[in-house]
Amino acid sequence: MNLQNELIKKQLEHRTIREFKEQSIPSDIFEQLMEVGRRTATSNGMQGCSVIRVTDGVLRKEIAEICKQEYVARAPELLIFVVDQNRNWQIAKEKNCLEESAKDMDRFFQGFTDACITAQNIVNAAEALDLGTVYLGSILNDSEKICELLKLPKLTFPVVGLGIGYPNQNPQLKPRMDMKLRVFENSYKIFDNYLEEIKDYDEEMQTYYDLRDANKRVDCFSDQVVTRLKNTVPKRQELLQVIRDQGFDLKLKY
Repeated sequence: MNLQNELIKKQLEHRTIREFKEQSIPSDIFEQLMEVGRRTATSNGMQGCSVIRVTDGVLRKEIAEICKQEYVARAPELLIFVVDQNRNWQIAKEKNCLEESAKDMDRFFQGFTDACITAQNIVNAAEALDLGTVYLGSILNDSEKICELLKLPKLTFPVVGLGIGYPNQNPQLKPRMDMKLRVFENSYKIFDNYLEEIKDYDEEMQTYYDLRDANKRVDCFSDQVVTRLKNTVPKRQELLQVIRDQGFDLKLKY
């Protein structure tokens, strides 16, 4: 068995690409990526997610402003993956079925998971074709505005964005923590001293240069954890309210 096949090599060498060549992706390659998305596994076969391909320049700039990342507007392809239970709700209505379960959180999370899996499958396919990718969780900096910009109807919700294109940079491979801290057998494992466990990883991270600030090494991982927790984005604290506004029934207990 060849454990070093080309796809696995690509996955092990995954790097986030933020600068792309001014070269469009041929239509046949784009269609192939969408076919990979179409064939992706989906919960209960219900295909509860959709993809918005953003081609309008003005719209791209508005999304980039939400992301606070100007390169978002310059990616040759910009895709937004969304929970989409609206489609099946409309199908059910045409079959004279008005079940409220279409709005429940089970359906929401089915669509959310479908969107994540579809996005990752497309990333794998894109990288297999020597394209570069960048995930854009930053679209959730203002999910309400994204819903407005993309004209998302009830029972839909944006999950993640994705930029795709031909790489115009070769970033350093970003260090990752040892999998002993992330893979457990039979039950969750809690360590006595996490700072001790990640000591080597903390040191390794400080040798990494992020090309967004290429002249400065990044902070150690433990400091990054603290910084991220302190620097919250107010609009991201309101995601549940936006999900509710989009028509989903959270059934929260107070």
